[in-house]
Amino acid sequence: MSALPADSLPSLIPAAPYRIDVHCHHIPDFYRLSLAEHGIVTAGGIPVPAWTPEYALAFMTEYGIQTQVVSLSEPGVGYLPAAAERLSMARKVNDYTRDTLIGGSALLKDRFGGFAVLPLGRSLSRADVRNAADEARRAVTHLGMEGVGLFSSYGPHYLGDPRLEPLMRTLNELGALVFVHPVTPPNFPDLRLPTFLYEFPFDTTRAAVSMAYRQVYTRWPRIRWIFAHAGGTLPFVATRARDLQRRRGLAPTLFRRRFDGRNLDFSTHYYDTALSPARSAVQAAVRVAPRSHLLFATDWPFAGPVFVVPGDPAPQLSESFDARQRREVERGNALTLMPRLTRRLENS
Repeated sequence: MSALPADSLPSLIPAAPYRIDVHCHHIPDFYRLSLAEHGIVTAGGIPVPAWTPEYALAFMTEYGIQTQVVSLSEPGVGYLPAAAERLSMARKVNDYTRDTLIGGSALLKDRFGGFAVLPLGRSLSRADVRNAADEARRAVTHLGMEGVGLFSSYGPHYLGDPRLEPLMRTLNELGALVFVHPVTPPNFPDLRLPTFLYEFPFDTTRAAVSMAYRQVYTRWPRIRWIFAHAGGTLPFVATRARDLQRRRGLAPTLFRRRFDGRNLDFSTHYYDTALSPARSAVQAAVRVAPRSHLLFATDWPFAGPVFVVPGDPAPQLSESFDARQRREVERGNALTLMPRLTRRLENS
């Protein structure tokens, strides 16, 4: 089949909302109130923004987004002091996501999906990990959510930490889709700038590499991973990270076991375009993974100030892709990755 003429490509992008936004956030009133009661009014160094379902719908309509797959941003539920409190809040948020957004009124029908928040605290205690595994199973099998959300780190612990083994085992059994969102790590250098600008991309990278060198990807191969913000700095350091595997004897010496280089094949993971639609970021990501693993995202409402001109939310994507390719990134890839969401949209 011959290629379409270039001047016909814009017609392939429909006027009706069609985009699937895989990285965006919800902030239910009860959760915002709990944050405030614990003195938390910022996230990533900026004020926690306003959010309501109606506000989200207005944004989606203005920017051609059919569905948002929502998740919690930092601090998740880790600010709560007790494991029981963290579990209670996680369940409350996940029930809200399912009952009010995904399965709510006709107005909200088909406009939302969700990644479940898990009740993990800074210490990754046994109780937290056990509760997280149970809540992941409930969210995927009972609530029917698209997957679960994990943060890049919990206090000093990254996702390759052995404390998380029971959770990883459960996620692997579920064949879960896991969205990794960055957080502000402890003891970060204070540059007097919001930490989302620089610490978030680096913390995503630390999480991905920590799992690679702890063989998480090959020991739990059924887990599918999405890394936020085009993988942070991972596309830039991917080859550098593989250097240890290439140096004979070094990886086994460091990690006390036969090292499987497949853990450093970052092409198997997925990457979103939130705050990263520019050609420099997108082209780096698609050099690491195929275009089919790139997913449209906005990071709204935290990235709200970025969206000032209604219409195309990421015009920079046209510097890297033609209209058909953009449609894949903005919709098709997400639907392939999220069959439950696809079925809901097909049956609407």
